[in-house]
Amino acid sequence: MLVDGDSIAWLGSDEAARSMSADEIVDLEDGFVAPAFVDAHVHMTGAGLALTSLDLMPARSLSEALSMVEAHSRARRGRPVLGGGWDEQRWPEKRAPSRPELDRAGHGGLVYLARVDAHSAVASSALVAAVPAVSGMTGYTPDVLTLHAHHAVREVAYSTLSVAGVRDAQRAARRRAASLGIGSVHEMAGPEVSSVDDLLALVGLAEEEPGPDVVPYWGELHAIDKAREIGAIGAGGDLFCDGSLGSHTAALTAPYSDISTSGALRFETAELTTHIVACARAGLQSGFHAIGDAAIDQVLAATEAASEQIGRLAGPGNRIEHAEMINDVERFARSGLTASMQPVFDAEWGGPDGMYAERLGELRALQLNRFAQLAAGGVPLAFGSDAPVTPMDPWRGVRAAAYPHEARSAISPRAAFSAYTKGGWRAAGRPDYGVLRVGAPATFAVWRTGELAVDSPDDRVARWSTDPRAAVPGLPDVRPGVELPTCARTVVRGASVYGELGGAE
Repeated sequence: MLVDGDSIAWLGSDEAARSMSADEIVDLEDGFVAPAFVDAHVHMTGAGLALTSLDLMPARSLSEALSMVEAHSRARRGRPVLGGGWDEQRWPEKRAPSRPELDRAGHGGLVYLARVDAHSAVASSALVAAVPAVSGMTGYTPDVLTLHAHHAVREVAYSTLSVAGVRDAQRAARRRAASLGIGSVHEMAGPEVSSVDDLLALVGLAEEEPGPDVVPYWGELHAIDKAREIGAIGAGGDLFCDGSLGSHTAALTAPYSDISTSGALRFETAELTTHIVACARAGLQSGFHAIGDAAIDQVLAATEAASEQIGRLAGPGNRIEHAEMINDVERFARSGLTASMQPVFDAEWGGPDGMYAERLGELRALQLNRFAQLAAGGVPLAFGSDAPVTPMDPWRGVRAAAYPHEARSAISPRAAFSAYTKGGWRAAGRPDYGVLRVGAPATFAVWRTGELAVDSPDDRVARWSTDPRAAVPGLPDVRPGVELPTCARTVVRGASVYGELGGAE
């Protein structure tokens, strides 16, 4: 492969390459070369804070989590403590930290800890006291905060970050992404998850320093002009139509199995319709966060109504983020929407003993994350992590989509890989990216891996086979128990952003 500037200029055989001249020759040392991954749903500052600040994902119990908070608070010497990743479902205590416990662990200081799904949090008394009228907001309880109360507290907590602190977190997240073979990330910004300043800082950092490209989205209803002013390609993304299953805030058509609520929709359908039409007329993508089946049905209804108003589907590239609980796959396919999904959600919370089954019951939980049904219906798929909700790790995502808890929802590893590469670029309105061919951007990764496995198109041949009858080129084997590939080098538009590999002549 010959790279000239930021593009691929030539592809051919080893023999032909030896007769060519180049400014630099890099031996890839038998590495597996493929288009770089796209993480189609991230929050880079939060992902960076999980790397540089307090990450409670490793905590095996509530008491261990509180000990981690105390140690971190002591190291911070009175400065605010921001962290996340706690999941009470995995603790023997089966509950979140209480506010008095948090006050003790934080030595009376300001503490904010987001749940693993980032849709609820616990906060210390000092932080709650800094938010006027929070006790009267929707979602306020003496311990766990959700909905408006959570958003208000999170805004104050994140305002304590210095400019340098934000930059350090974003830089750490970009470094981690590059080390995982990620060449582009879709930043899902918005007033309830970050800020304009946070988004502009990330875009500026990507312009100043080598690393993955940043595709910016701004998720605020009717904020068309703001999205255009800040350079977002979509007035959507994490524009919340509902919440999450873990926090009982995803909007369902039937109540949760473990609590007498069905969640709640955030907007009226007519409001979503107006937003979709305005985005289409402004040349912007629209997109919505929708996890529960009631929220997804609402977005589909709004999309259909918008299509009737403007005489066509409501613009290319429109998307639903997460799209976990779909009632009618055929209706989804007719909408033209992209399903921007996170396969590792199933790996983390699926299965008969997982959080999904506890929240919904085992039967309904089996209907989540229907990768195969969506792909078979012609729904465009784009995969991501929702970092820091789950860590950026595309190969683990490929495995999760190819080997989900519900076998009938499995797609082929090649289809999963495509959703993590071409699918992400297509969702961003760049359908010609995500491939290695002459004229395409030189954005690729080199992987150290074991045997390549052939994903056979012939049902008579084993799904994973090296049988020569299978004409599909091999991918790294991602079966559970097999070691996943490790990244040796990542190149973005011709510039190496991670790894040193081979020698130059």
